Amino acid sequence: MSTDYILSDATRARFDREVAKYPADQRISAVMACLSIVQQEQGFVSRESEDAIAAYIGVAPIAVHEVTTFYNMYNQRPVGKFKLNVCTNLPCQLRDGQTALDHVCSKLGIEEGGTTADGLFTVQKSECLGACADSPVLLVNDRQMCSFMSEQRLDELLDLLKTNANA
Repeated sequence: MSTDYILSDATRARFDREVAKYPADQRISAVMACLSIVQQEQGFVSRESEDAIAAYIGVAPIAVHEVTTFYNMYNQRPVGKFKLNVCTNLPCQLRDGQTALDHVCSKLGIEEGGTTADGLFTVQKSECLGACADSPVLLVNDRQMCSFMSEQRLDELLDLLKTNANA
């Protein structure tokens, strides 16, 4: 285990509450909650924090890393204040998902996966957000789904987020 990330007493207490929800032989079931706690606290999940979670739960580090890398809700590096996941899976692709992603990146002057220089936006593609009929869709900060995102609606959303960030 790396020593670069140390679990605080407060973090351990939060982990304890999550792990207590499962039988002792199924502690791995708390991995997603523990990853979410770390992300809330530091903004992303580092390899060092994955190792600390693995040691705490009592599993191999790869078991935690597999979860972190499978779900795009876990940031593996620092991201902007607003993380925008644009669905580009095939059904959304057929309904302008890639066009929406390209528009957002162009408007913000970044490539897919990048973060604006001011740290406000990170834009990334997403495999499936479960709203194919509403495409193009995007998810803001892993919480707010935005549907039927035409270029005009995308521009309005970006302007609104910028305004709210500066308020």
